[in-house]
Amino acid sequence: MSLLRVILAVIFPPLAVVDRGCGSFLIIFILTLLGWVPGVIGALIILNKNE
Repeated sequence: MSLLRVILAVIFPPLAVVDRGCGSFLIIFILTLLGWVPGVIGALIILNKNE
C-alpha cells in the first residue's frame, strides 16, 4: 500500500480502488455515498489485502 493510495483513499475512496475491479469500486462507491467514513475504512481494508 503506497502513500499515494492512502491519500487517495482519504480524499476520494473509489478512486483508490479503481484497479481492484468493478465490484470493489462499486462497493466503495456505495459506502462513500452512505457516508465518507465507511468509504474510507472500506477502501483502506481493500488496499491492505494481499493480492
